[in-house]
Amino acid sequence: MEQVRRIAVVTGGARGIGRAIAAAFVSRGITTVIADIDLPAAEKAAAELRTASAEAVAAKVDMSRPEDIARLVTDLVARFGRLDILVNNAGILSNTPFDEISEAEWDRVLDINLKGVLFASREALKPMLSRGWGRIISISSLAGRNGGISVGPAYAASKAGVIGITRHLANKVARNGITVNAVAPGTTETDIIKGFTEDQLAAINKSIPVGRLGKPEEIAEMVAFLASDTAAFITGAVMDINGGMYMG
Repeated sequence: MEQVRRIAVVTGGARGIGRAIAAAFVSRGITTVIADIDLPAAEKAAAELRTASAEAVAAKVDMSRPEDIARLVTDLVARFGRLDILVNNAGILSNTPFDEISEAEWDRVLDINLKGVLFASREALKPMLSRGWGRIISISSLAGRNGGISVGPAYAASKAGVIGITRHLANKVARNGITVNAVAPGTTETDIIKGFTEDQLAAINKSIPVGRLGKPEEIAEMVAFLASDTAAFITGAVMDINGGMYMG
């Protein structure tokens, strides 16, 4: 039997965890759209990751703009004829304390980290429902589980909301051959931790039972598994990858 050629889109795929996920997909023969607000970085990642057996292409998207998301999915389906896998990875960090955060910052974090997940999932579900197969994996965070240790309330609230959206959608589409899951990484070695001070990072390392930060490739392997046929009986789940910081 000929192997099905899957089409995936990874938002925020130009660097960090998103790039590692894109690399894991391409290595498995999945054509991958690296969608990012930074188009040159997405193009660079695509050029580095594409292989003879799997294509990697770049696309620009602002995840705070539903019209941008709709255009991305429409263009993708027009080009490839289908969309099988969506990874909602794009996100921004906010460390501002609850008594200092502005309304503008709150709105910006929620727009990208939470609203973007909802509208991207809604758009992606259209072609998935028409084919009766799909995988949506959203990147939450340890902060969405425990309220955050070194992050602000906007980030923690947005990542907790990702879990709520995941479970809601999983219930809605479970009988349509589509699974919806979340992955909740602990602190991981990416550019996003540049917002932490040395003291904060030292405290985080000390608090992790395995004694180190996570690696993007470790998160990517879990996402690749959830995107596979093997994971067809897993939906509405939150996979915690945090070195033992949260055992719920």
